[in-house]
Amino acid sequence: MSLKGLPTSRRAFLGLGVSGLAAASLGLPARAARITTTARIVIIGAGAAGTALVNRLVGRLDGAAITIIDARAEHLYQPGLSLVAAGLKPASYTLSQTSDWLPAGITLVSENAAAIDPITKTVATTGGQSIAYDFLIVAPGLVLDHDAIEGFSLDMVGQNGIGALYAGPQYAAKTWEAASKFTQEGGVGLFTRPATEMKCAGAPLKHTFLIDDIASRGAGAGKYEIHYAAPQQALFSVPIVHEKLRMLFTERGINSYYGRALKSIDVGAKRATFVETKRDAAGVETKSDVEMPYDYLHVIPPQRAPEVIRQSGLSWADKWTDQGWVEVDMKTLRHLRYPEIFALGDVAGVPKGKTAASVKWMVPVVEDHLIAAIEGREGTAVYDGYTSCPMITRVGRAMLIEFDYHNNLVPSFPGIIAPLEELWISWLMKEVALKATYNAMLRGKA
Repeated sequence: MSLKGLPTSRRAFLGLGVSGLAAASLGLPARAARITTTARIVIIGAGAAGTALVNRLVGRLDGAAITIIDARAEHLYQPGLSLVAAGLKPASYTLSQTSDWLPAGITLVSENAAAIDPITKTVATTGGQSIAYDFLIVAPGLVLDHDAIEGFSLDMVGQNGIGALYAGPQYAAKTWEAASKFTQEGGVGLFTRPATEMKCAGAPLKHTFLIDDIASRGAGAGKYEIHYAAPQQALFSVPIVHEKLRMLFTERGINSYYGRALKSIDVGAKRATFVETKRDAAGVETKSDVEMPYDYLHVIPPQRAPEVIRQSGLSWADKWTDQGWVEVDMKTLRHLRYPEIFALGDVAGVPKGKTAASVKWMVPVVEDHLIAAIEGREGTAVYDGYTSCPMITRVGRAMLIEFDYHNNLVPSFPGIIAPLEELWISWLMKEVALKATYNAMLRGKA
């Protein structure tokens, strides 16, 4: 079957087996001409977005003063957390050194940003530095608001049936300790997601599917039930994907509850309280508390922009007001009030895009518009909201779901990999190939 007509960077993903599948998708784009400039560029955050961008910029700019601000010594491969929380990878699989990914010729400030002043064009750090910029890229990621769940604290994870894979590698490993006990002993499994925007909205579903699958094969088979509670009125924001997931849940006996946001937990009684929102025929909403028992509970807290962003005046004023995402044009990722500022990754206030796959397509857009601004012209690249979710549905099977701002499915391999079929090759892309793709992205080669 011919792959002619597919975008080169996606088309190359096939044809060389699983190892080649990872490497071939990451071919370096044609080398653009280097530009001489004395521009001062500051990047807040050395996660996936900031690291990928800085590696691309050093290949494009001569003479630029590039500073990246991040206190984290370790880089976290977040797509691997769902595998750690299912006992499929060790915690170390997700960790590397931040400095190992950064290029020579830039300045790494191993502190956090404490304040941003878009008027004076300066960033203050927690160590007391004031760093001036001509262009600023904010890519600090997001924060997990665990305190919003009454009765919950991270020291509970791994004990008394509590899991929380989002909190980091050690917590993902502890999540598997609690989940593993459930798969062996059975009982009631209760899986949640927050009402806020969140990184990798498929992760709660992946964890639900994986624990169900593992339990069905082990000592707990026939002795457990699984409930999935979501504040939204759908399992997934893309309607056709929601319907497919609903069908899979029904087939596997997983119970869904919509309009339920986790409010608090009583660890001693093993009961979770949700705020349930219902709407009558006239559109009037009512809220009430609903309790649900559990033997295993997976907690995903509300997620928000870091405090430094919410206090900077860069956030949207008329939407996501409780979350603080940066006010940017959804096509260019450029700030709507401060044109010398761009946002990348989780913190960007756009309708989609809190995944590593989104970052892969966001970074070249910001690069294009930043280079254009340095040259005194307008950029042309557009981010269309591309997001990819390798939706794991069981060990060894996944659906490769790719979509855009408009909830259109945009498969990279139409006619070859059906996006709504549970396939082993989609599993291999997640379990084997994705990390190589991610690493190449960090190097600026994807």
